[in-house]
Amino acid sequence: MRKTMRRGLASLLGITLLGGLGVATAAPAQAAASDCPKGYFCAWKTEDTTGTMFKTNKSLPTLGTWNNTFRSQINRSSKFACLYDLPNYELGTYWSLDPNEDPRGYDIVPNPHTSSVGLVATERECGGDAYPTWYAETSPKAAGFGDLNGDRKADVLVRDKAGRLWYLPGGFTGTLVGAGGWNGMNALVRHGDFSRDGKEDVIAREASTGRLWLYPGTGTGGLGARKLIGAGGWNGMSQIAAVGDLSRDGRADLLAVEKATGRLWLYPGTASGTLGARKLIGSGGWNSMNALTGPGDTNGDGRVDVYAREASTGKLWMYPGTTSGGLGARKLVGTGGWNVMGTFLSVGDFTGDGKPDLATIARRPILEPEHADELRTYRGLGTGALAAWDYTDGNWWGLNGAF
Repeated sequence: MRKTMRRGLASLLGITLLGGLGVATAAPAQAAASDCPKGYFCAWKTEDTTGTMFKTNKSLPTLGTWNNTFRSQINRSSKFACLYDLPNYELGTYWSLDPNEDPRGYDIVPNPHTSSVGLVATERECGGDAYPTWYAETSPKAAGFGDLNGDRKADVLVRDKAGRLWYLPGGFTGTLVGAGGWNGMNALVRHGDFSRDGKEDVIAREASTGRLWLYPGTGTGGLGARKLIGAGGWNGMSQIAAVGDLSRDGRADLLAVEKATGRLWLYPGTASGTLGARKLIGSGGWNSMNALTGPGDTNGDGRVDVYAREASTGKLWMYPGTTSGGLGARKLVGTGGWNVMGTFLSVGDFTGDGKPDLATIARRPILEPEHADELRTYRGLGTGALAAWDYTDGNWWGLNGAF
């Protein structure tokens, strides 16, 4: 048996719950946890799941005679069950139960406290939006990347754990642009216009096939019908990064690290919106890097650069682009500690000074667990280096990627 754990206090204003008003129904006396049908949340007034059973497969803003009576419960629905101590999902304390709980066990509630039940796609939605907040200042110039709607504000795409894709345009709002299925991708990158229509695109690697897909941007933050640009074999790459025009031919390119050899390959963009024959720009050793990202022109020389994180040291290195379409001698821009970062967001200038910046999302560190899933922003100095992080947002938990 699992004792219900309290998640904590949260503001529930503006919550969006899936489904309409449900109906609690009664089952025969002496029901058991295994009697809860698949697809439902169930509860009992006893601690041993005996007696009349409450069940619902929809969100319920009030519970009628079942208010504050749940003593044992189980969630066999495919959604997170959010249990609120106030009706109408209002501000207060809530608890959440994972989807598809094992019917051989159930949760005991020593002190009944539930007045409304919400069934939602992600745990985040128990206490707010499925997406985090993102804000960007307007840049004085268009960067050519990191801006899906062309308003000169750096924007972000986030994938939630339900496999949906959300567009964050930089003004604390979010829009659903992918209704589902995105969890089937094990790499998601973007940096400029690959399809040659003047709008930023997304490139995704399909985990089950190793295929590479191009999703053309619509210019409004959405994505059009996908196009196959890599027939297979891309699962052989340990890192994939969209970096902009490294080859100096006016087209966006892709970098990939070959898992078996540690070689770094440049895949140039073509006039038809596909990828051309690859070119070796790193003969080996790149498996020592466990993150690769294209921040744009960080040192002001007119050529795009690359940031790479060294796995063994946690150092962050800047590799400047060269006139010949390769990478020059690296420069240390982060002396250590960067292994705590799970995601690197290279979306251009979000501080409004015309220089590309960097944002990161911390993963769950051992020494500082209070900083897990925290967004940190680093202002670009225009020299290839970064200022100390100067902003944090702890609301980036419960996601499955951001780019």
